[in-house]
Amino acid sequence: MKKQYLLLIIVAGLLTFLSACKNDSNYKTLIITGQNNHLWKASSPILKQILDETGMFSCEIMLTPEKGGDMNTFNPDFSKYKLVVLDYNGDSWSDKTKSGFLKFVKDGGGVVVYHAADNSFPEWKEYNEIIGLGGWGNRNQKDGPYVYYRHNELIKDTSAGPGGSHGKRREYLVKTRMDHPITKGLPDRWLHGTDELYSQLRGPAKNMQILATAFADSSLGGGTMRDEPMLMVLSYGRGRIFHTTMGHADEGGGPAMQCVGFITTLQRGAEWAVTGNVTQKVPFDFPTVAGVSLRSDFKQMTIEEVMAKIGSYDISKSTKYFTYLESEIRKQAGDESGLLNLEMMMVTVLKNKETTVDAKKLLLKEISWMGSEYSVPVIKELLNNNDLKDEAAFAYARLHSK
Repeated sequence: MKKQYLLLIIVAGLLTFLSACKNDSNYKTLIITGQNNHLWKASSPILKQILDETGMFSCEIMLTPEKGGDMNTFNPDFSKYKLVVLDYNGDSWSDKTKSGFLKFVKDGGGVVVYHAADNSFPEWKEYNEIIGLGGWGNRNQKDGPYVYYRHNELIKDTSAGPGGSHGKRREYLVKTRMDHPITKGLPDRWLHGTDELYSQLRGPAKNMQILATAFADSSLGGGTMRDEPMLMVLSYGRGRIFHTTMGHADEGGGPAMQCVGFITTLQRGAEWAVTGNVTQKVPFDFPTVAGVSLRSDFKQMTIEEVMAKIGSYDISKSTKYFTYLESEIRKQAGDESGLLNLEMMMVTVLKNKETTVDAKKLLLKEISWMGSEYSVPVIKELLNNNDLKDEAAFAYARLHSK
């Protein structure tokens, strides 16, 4: 009895240890907010959700005092974290907090600069070196050059003028500028959800690489008619910084934060800032030049959610559910049990009388090359359906020829 009791203690201890190891594998992340000319109460919880959803990060939101409050009470222990996400534009931090943040970055801490955080601290020299480029806050030529692309040439423009502008919010085309772990596998161009297109940013621009730009068209108001930086990476000491100008928040997030392009680059940029590498795959629903791709709940769909919706498919509206299904089939290649599980889900949808003809046609096409004898009975029934008999006959013939 004592031996059994001792064994239970050992097993419980091992489970506790493994659980702790699992938790430690998440990168502790601090999201700093509390003051901003933007809707930080909307944006910070969404930033947390987007990063936590990867399983790589464990985020904590920390609020500064309100504007005009005692900033000496805001003194995070940066050494507890692997990543700091800046969703802040407000009063200056105390000298102690500034020193702690600079030490964190110099010692190798990762930083994400999100949207209006590049408006903050115009007077703080080191902060502006960390963010590379900033806007507003009376920034001008004294703070550094404008940096942009013109005719595919990188320009550092020292001419006089204010720092920071944007026109009316709009969808805009993002152009990938360089091969980098964050942009690896992304389309050369992709359409971003309705957002502010930051222009005329200026700053030290030291140790900075521009990963992506967008053309600020003057016909849409406030445009510079040049390709402005949207995504940047920088180094400061041993620290890595990912800077995204995207993601203007409305109540509930809005299209700029729901855009899969914003979500994906934020997740990949955060991973790179911590590790110097990116292991996350480009999701199936990443946008292209053909259109914006939005996630209303900020997370990637599961196969169960897709199969619940795929039956109401209308070919004239969207192909995203079938695109997801195709990506799942490719991922299961060589795994017979995985493919059979997908096939069983597809057959369930085929048997549903409410499933649209368009959905059934495309499911039959997929089953014809990845299916098994499991699908044959339902396909035989569809041979007598005038709307589906050709697709059913094709699938039936292919499965019998295997």
